[in-house]
Amino acid sequence: MEWLDKLNKSIEYIEDNLDGEINYEEAAKLACCSCYHYQRMFSYIAGVTLSEYIRNRRMTKAAIDLQNGEKVMDVSLKYGYESPTSFNRAFKKVHEVSPSMAQKKGTFLKSYSPISFKLTIKGVEEMKYRIEKKEAFRVVGVQRELTNDFEENSIKVPQLWKESLENGKLSEIMALMDENNAGAPGVLGLNACNGEEKDWKYYIAVSTDKPISKGMYEYTVPASTWAIFKGQGNMPQAIQDVEKRVLTEWLPTSGYEFDQCINIEVYLDDKKEDSNFEVWLSIKNK
Repeated sequence: MEWLDKLNKSIEYIEDNLDGEINYEEAAKLACCSCYHYQRMFSYIAGVTLSEYIRNRRMTKAAIDLQNGEKVMDVSLKYGYESPTSFNRAFKKVHEVSPSMAQKKGTFLKSYSPISFKLTIKGVEEMKYRIEKKEAFRVVGVQRELTNDFEENSIKVPQLWKESLENGKLSEIMALMDENNAGAPGVLGLNACNGEEKDWKYYIAVSTDKPISKGMYEYTVPASTWAIFKGQGNMPQAIQDVEKRVLTEWLPTSGYEFDQCINIEVYLDDKKEDSNFEVWLSIKNK
């Protein structure tokens, strides 16, 4: 499949540059998606984050170089570590021994092979979804700037939810909910690219036409065609499972691709168990 070919080309790029600079945006471009979505999809499919995969591959090759007699300092610089201390830390995290110990005969080391993406048969479990076109709509809430580092964002987003619950902002946001607004229902967890791919923000917000409150931000979700998936289960695992299936099962075979660099988590109630939710993905025809 063309989609798999594109993903594998991105892996080839990474492999060719393990001893140089790896540009996440370039890898994402080869896979024909945004940098944020590329890292997200990679994590779902590979079972590890992109940065962890690159670190494991570099340390695998570094171990071979050390066993072949190369100096620790040279190997450190070769794989992008400016100081022996940072290289030693990364090496021990993977191999559980120091680089100098790895040079000795009989030392057990770990090896991580290059991955390749192949087609597997899935789809036995149904996915409920609908396609819906919507005009632009306004949301109001709190925001947090994101980066192209998926691991860093995975820390920032839960922190924002925790802070909003503790400081009362979540209650203020919910009070702004407007049932007559034509946007998305419920409380929204919205990933948005504001014009440029590097300008990523995450919003906890609601669709509303009410005035913006102090300490909050507004964002206009552009007109788009949405693939909307219904789900129910214990949070947050249930919604994460649906997102994974959307990106790895539905999207590759749907005839659609990402559009607008936007996706929304729609929380229809505040329950932790057996919660109802939707996942919105902005799409366009290939």
